[in-house]
Amino acid sequence: QVQLVESGGGLVQPGGSLRLSCTASISIFSFQNMAWYRQVPEKERELVAAISSGGDLNYADSVKGRFTISRDNAKSALFLQMNSLKPDDTAVYFCNARAYSRREFWGQGTQVTVSS
Repeated sequence: QVQLVESGGGLVQPGGSLRLSCTASISIFSFQNMAWYRQVPEKERELVAAISSGGDLNYADSVKGRFTISRDNAKSALFLQMNSLKPDDTAVYFCNARAYSRREFWGQGTQVTVSS
């Protein structure tokens, strides 16, 4: 059973920074694509940023220039560096991994709250 465990969420003031981490229970070489999604109550989960096994990057327009996604294959980890945070970034952030078989895996989520 593949497990993804997120960490790094918390409370931060507007303009601040946080770094989310996602650690996988297997080598992330197994995944074709990894991504961060976020969700607020009563809204659909939305893609924040994605990175392919080949290093292709994709960002939501709302986070371009502020967030950076990266992966460390040796540590089987995915990261999301979030700078210049805004109250609208408040959400539960989920780690996602898609295997070459197209099967998808999700972490349990980590809360990010941006508030003064």
